[in-house]
Amino acid sequence: MAQLETVEVTTDLLIIGGGMAACGAAVEAAHWAKKHNLKVTLVDKAAMDRSGAVAMGLSALNQYVGMKVKGRSPLDYVKYVRQDLMGIARDDLVYDIARHVDGTVHLFEKWGLPIWKDDGGNYVFEGPWQLMINGESYKVIAAEAAKNAMATLGDKGEIYERVFIVEPLMDGDRVAGAVGFSVRENKFYVFKAKAVLVAMGGAVHVFRPRSSGEGFGRSWYPPFNTGSSAYFTLKSGCEMTCQEVRFIPVRFKDAYGPVGAWFLLFKSRATTALGGEYMVERKAELENWAPYGLVKPIPANLRNYLMMLDQQEGKGPAFMRTEEALAKIIGSEPDEKARKKRLKEVESEAWEDFLDMTISQAILWAATNISPEERASEIQACEPYFIGSHSGASGAWLSGPEDLAPPQYFWGYNGMATVKGIFCAGDASGASSHKFSDGSHTEGRIRAKAALAYIVDNPDQPKADAAQVEEAKEMILKPLDIFEQYSGLTDNPDVNENYIRPQQFMYRLQKIMDEYAGGASTMFSTNKPSLERGFELLTFLKEDSEKLAAADLHELMRAWENIHRMWQAEAHVRTVLFREETRWPGYYFRADHPKMDDANWKVFVNCRWDPQTGQWEMTKRDVIPMEV
Repeated sequence: MAQLETVEVTTDLLIIGGGMAACGAAVEAAHWAKKHNLKVTLVDKAAMDRSGAVAMGLSALNQYVGMKVKGRSPLDYVKYVRQDLMGIARDDLVYDIARHVDGTVHLFEKWGLPIWKDDGGNYVFEGPWQLMINGESYKVIAAEAAKNAMATLGDKGEIYERVFIVEPLMDGDRVAGAVGFSVRENKFYVFKAKAVLVAMGGAVHVFRPRSSGEGFGRSWYPPFNTGSSAYFTLKSGCEMTCQEVRFIPVRFKDAYGPVGAWFLLFKSRATTALGGEYMVERKAELENWAPYGLVKPIPANLRNYLMMLDQQEGKGPAFMRTEEALAKIIGSEPDEKARKKRLKEVESEAWEDFLDMTISQAILWAATNISPEERASEIQACEPYFIGSHSGASGAWLSGPEDLAPPQYFWGYNGMATVKGIFCAGDASGASSHKFSDGSHTEGRIRAKAALAYIVDNPDQPKADAAQVEEAKEMILKPLDIFEQYSGLTDNPDVNENYIRPQQFMYRLQKIMDEYAGGASTMFSTNKPSLERGFELLTFLKEDSEKLAAADLHELMRAWENIHRMWQAEAHVRTVLFREETRWPGYYFRADHPKMDDANWKVFVNCRWDPQTGQWEMTKRDVIPMEV
C-alpha cells in the first residue's frame, strides 16, 4: 500500500467545507464552543479565501427579506420559494433561514462588504429579494471573519486547508468522524468527532458540459464542487431528498455570465433570433402548469421551458437584448449631456456585473467585439447541476426547527440528518432552496449552534475503531497502488487494460448521464427505457471504479471526486425513474409522463442507501405547507 503518514485529530465539532455555509458555521461555532469549552475543527479541500461557489466573487446578495426596510415577513419568502419549486419545498427550513438572513447581511456589511446604496442611504435592490454589491472580495471577507472567529478559540480552533475528505467514519448509527488525505503532502488524515457538519458543496460535471476542448472545465457552477456532500451523507446512511431536482440556469452563452442584473436591474427582454419574445408569445402554455405557471414570479424552470420550445421549433439562438435595455435607460434622460453621463454609468455597471463574478464573460464580450449598448448577446440553458442552495433542492433530509416543524419533520436537533450527529448546510441540505450565498452562510450558523447543542447533550466520544480506519485508508489509497503496479506494462500510461484514469472515467460518466438521463444533447428529455439503460451502464461504471488509477495525490483527488459524482448520478437516476411525472419542465422532461400530477406526486421523493445491505430504498414523504 502507498506509504502516507497517518495524522489523527480528535475534536468535538468537525466542519467539512470552506464555502459560505462552512464560514457561517465557523463564526457561530466559535461563539458557542467558547461558552462550553469545546473544540472546533474545520477542514477544507481548497483554501478558504477562495473556496466554494462564490470563490470568484458575486455581484448581488440574492436573499434579503427586508423585514425592516420592506416590511415583509419570512412567510412571504416561503411563498416565493414554494412557488418556484412547483409546490415541493420544506417550508419550515426555508422560514428558519429567512427569519435570520437579514442579520447575516448586516454582519457582512459590518465586516466590510460594500453594499450599494442610493442617494438616500438605502440599499439598492436588484429585484424583489436581491441587493447589489461590489462583491469581488465577498468570499475573502467571509473567510476572514471565519478565521478570526476560530482564532478566538486558541488551540481549540483548528483549520486544515488542502485536505480532501473522502469517507465518513461510523460508530453504529452515529457518525464518528471522517477520513481523507492532503492534496499537497503525503499525509492521511483521521478526524474523530462527536458531530460532523457537512458543507462540501453540490455537484458539477456529472453531466457532459456544453463547453468542450480548451473550455472543457468551464461551467456555471464551480467545477471543484464534485458531489462530496451527497457522497458523505449517502455513504453514512442518511435519507436524501429531491435528488431528481437538478438545476439548469439560463446564462450568457459559453462563458456562463449571470443574467440576473440584466433581467431585474436593467429590465432587459430575452428573445429568440426571429425577434419573438417567448415569455409573451407562449404565455398560454403556462396555463398547463397551473397554479404555478399563473403566478408571478414565474418559476425559473418554466421560463427555461418557454425558451426551449422556441428553440425546438428552430427559432434559436436566444438573445439578451442588452442594446434595447440600455437605450431605454439612457433615453429617459432629458438632455444629451445627461444621456452620455448615464451611458457611462450603466456601461460600467454592465461590465462590473461580470467582473465581480464571471470575468471570462467580460473577456468573451471583448474577444467577440460585443458592446452591450450596440449588440444583443446570446443566452443559453446550461447543462444540469446538483445544488441545494440556489434554485435546485437536492440534499439530505433534515430535521426542522422545534418551533416550526410539524412532528413528521422533527427528530431532536435543527438541521440534523437521519443519522445521529450529522448536520448539513448549504448545498448539502435538501428541499430548502433559494438561500443562495447569504442564506447558506445563515444556514451554516443555524446548524453549528444546533450541532454544538447536540454535543453538549451527547458528550461521549464515538468509537472509530482501528480496523475501520485501516480499511478506509487501504480503499482510499488503492488507486495509487494500482498505478504503481501496472503503469509500467504499457508505453503509454493512459492506455492500460488493468486500470482506468480519472479523466477517462469522468468522460464515461458524463456521456451516460447526458444521453440517458436528460442532458443537453437530448434537450433534457428522458424516459423509463433510457433511464433503465443509463442505470445499466452506471452499474458497469461502478464496477470499473474499482480499477481507478492515480499517478499522484492530485490524480488521487480526481479519482475520488469522480466516485463522489458517480454516487450523485445514481441517486439522481433512481429518483427520476421513481417520480413518474414531469414536475419541473425546463429542468428535465419525462417524455413518457409529460404532465404534472399533483394528485399522486405532490410529495417529496426520498432515497436512502443502506450501509449494512448495500440496497437502495425509495420513499414518498408528505409535503406539509405552513399556513399562508
